[in-house]
Amino acid sequence: MSQDLWLQNYDAACRLSQEIAENIHERNRQQRTGGNTAKLNMTLRASLQKLKQNIAQLRETLIRASAQRHIMQAEADRRQNLVDDLATRETRLNASFNGEISEAEPARSSLMTGGHGSGHAVNPWLVNESEETRGLGFGEIKHQQHQIIETQDAGLDALAAVISRQKQMGQEIGNELGEQNEIIDDLAQLVDKTDSRIKNETHRVKLLDTKSASCGMLVVIVLLLIAIIVVATWQN
Repeated sequence: MSQDLWLQNYDAACRLSQEIAENIHERNRQQRTGGNTAKLNMTLRASLQKLKQNIAQLRETLIRASAQRHIMQAEADRRQNLVDDLATRETRLNASFNGEISEAEPARSSLMTGGHGSGHAVNPWLVNESEETRGLGFGEIKHQQHQIIETQDAGLDALAAVISRQKQMGQEIGNELGEQNEIIDDLAQLVDKTDSRIKNETHRVKLLDTKSASCGMLVVIVLLLIAIIVVATWQN
């Protein structure tokens, strides 16, 4: 698996800072022996400017990768520490180049292994590393991080599926409630119609009761008249 581009750029910046330290050491040696340091000074100025630009680029790409969640937060913090350390070294190299502090030692033990001529860069990423990444190279760490991200993506996909299902259930419940509301509206209308009919029938019953009472009274009056007529007839 190919190495992470950010780590490649960081590794290159570390090698450049090491080269600058070595050139400062060589320039100072030539100054002590009366040699011509003009060419080395010009090379050092260009290298220091390039190192400054490389550090700025590392910061920018790190911020972008962290914001877009291309890397885990723990890794972003660790990379930030690496950039800060590199920026501190760049400040010391500038001060050493300008003679403000003592000469910066090559310090190969921190950036290189195998002595003066090995030229094999170690992985500074593994300083104070966790047990999960101990002994792993850049590519293996990147693969491990990709696996973690894939696991998180799978979890997010599962969560999205659950949320989608809940949304679908909510829509179905909403539709069912809409249907129930329509049924309730129909029942309310039916109740209103029934109530109106009951009132009409009650009114009609009252009218019939009134008519029935009038008829009863008329029958009584007729019977009384008949009785009076009969009595009068008997008397005659």
